[in-house]
Amino acid sequence: MAEPFPYNPFPIYDLHSHTRASDGMLTPDELVNRAVARRVGVLAITDHDTVAGIAPARQAIEKDGLPLQLVAGVEISTLWENHEIHIVGLGVDEHHPDLTAFLHEQHQRRMARAELIAERLEKAHIPGALEGALALADGGAITRGHFARFLVAQGKAENMAQVFKNYLARGKTGYAPPQWCTIKQAIDAVHHSGGRSVLAHPGRYGLSAKWLKRLVAHFSEEGGDAMEVAQCQQPPHERSQLARYAQDYHLAASQGSDFHQACPWIELGKNLWLPGGVEAVWLRFPHIIQVAAPQA
Repeated sequence: MAEPFPYNPFPIYDLHSHTRASDGMLTPDELVNRAVARRVGVLAITDHDTVAGIAPARQAIEKDGLPLQLVAGVEISTLWENHEIHIVGLGVDEHHPDLTAFLHEQHQRRMARAELIAERLEKAHIPGALEGALALADGGAITRGHFARFLVAQGKAENMAQVFKNYLARGKTGYAPPQWCTIKQAIDAVHHSGGRSVLAHPGRYGLSAKWLKRLVAHFSEEGGDAMEVAQCQQPPHERSQLARYAQDYHLAASQGSDFHQACPWIELGKNLWLPGGVEAVWLRFPHIIQVAAPQA
C-alpha cells in the first residue's frame, strides 16, 4: 500500500481554474495532477457556465489519492452597464436543481451568441466557424476562446490576443453582444446552490477607478460575498488597490490563477498571496472550503 501524502497545514489556494469542460486546455484529470505538482493544496474548478468538470476531477483525486482539496465552482457570465462581468461561485452543489436550470439557460444564451458570431464571420468570408469552434469545445461549453483558436488555426492571426483584437472585440467583424443574466441573478443562483459568490478579476474589465468602484459597490449591494484580489500577473499596485476595495465594501478576499493552459506568466498557484488587512474567503466561509485535518 502506498504511503499517504503528508498533511500540509499551509496549502496554496488557487480558487479559479478551467478545464476542457469549457475553454481550458487540460482535462480535469490532468488539471488536478498539475495542481498537485505545482504544490497547490486547495483548487477550485470554475469552468464557464458549467460544472461538468467537477465530477471527473473528484474521481481522479480519489483514484490516485491526491493531496488536494477540490472546491466545486463555476464562473458565470453576466452583463452590467454594457460590460461583461464574471462571477465565480465557490462551494456550490453542482447537482442542485436551481443551479442546473440556471446553467441550462446560460448554455442557451451561449449557443445563441456562438451562432451569431459564426454568422458574422461567415459574412466576412470566414466559413465553418461554428463547426470549428464546436469541434474544439469537444462537448464543453463553447466560448469566444474556441472561435479564437479556430481563427488562429485558419491562419487569420498569429495568436489568440491578435484574434480578439482584430475579430472578436467590440466593434470588430465577429463581435456579437452578449445577452447574459444580471449580476443579481448569478449571485442568487450561487447562493441557492449553497455557494458563495466572488467578483472575478476586477482589474481586467478595462474600467476606470470610478467605474470599478461602482461595480464593486453594486456587487456588494446585490449580496456578493467576496472579490478576487490576487492573480498571477497584475499591474503594479493593483493588488493593494483591490484589497482596499474589498475592505471598503466588506467583501472577503479571494485569489486565483484563472488557469487555462501553462504559459510563462500564468500558472497554477503562481504568485498567489493576499495583502494584509483583508479576510480570506476560506476563513470567512470555512464551510465551503475546508482542508482535511491529518488522520489520527
